[in-house]
Amino acid sequence: MNNISVIKQVAALPGMSMEELKKMWTDLHKADPPSFNRMFLVRRLAHRIQELSLGGMDAQLEKRLERIDAGDESALQERKPPGERLLPGTRLVREWKGVEHCCMVMEDGFEYQGRKFGSLSAVANFITGTKWNGFTFWGLKKQEVKK
Repeated sequence: MNNISVIKQVAALPGMSMEELKKMWTDLHKADPPSFNRMFLVRRLAHRIQELSLGGMDAQLEKRLERIDAGDESALQERKPPGERLLPGTRLVREWKGVEHCCMVMEDGFEYQGRKFGSLSAVANFITGTKWNGFTFWGLKKQEVKK
């Protein structure tokens, strides 16, 4: 299913009868529709159409949401580390001592000059020869000023 088809299906939902919405619910969810109001069905069906076409949550997020639902408050505090927030394919550029350095974010690490590194700090240390916080070096985090 292409994006235009998804958009057309979602756009058609508000004009459908309750009987049509309930039938679509049964077709998409393989279960009887809940006895909620029309707007609930429209919104949930729009979500389901997009989920089936474009993909749903990853397993890690689904497990975290289940833990939150079960009352595990520690799951509310969890956040992805900054390195996991960078999308693969992102190109980081930094000038250091008059030379432009480019680092590519990969699925499982970082690539710099054809070499693979496990962290941005390792790349920064390789470039500078000294210890650096990788996010500070690449300008992703402000450098703390020591007093």
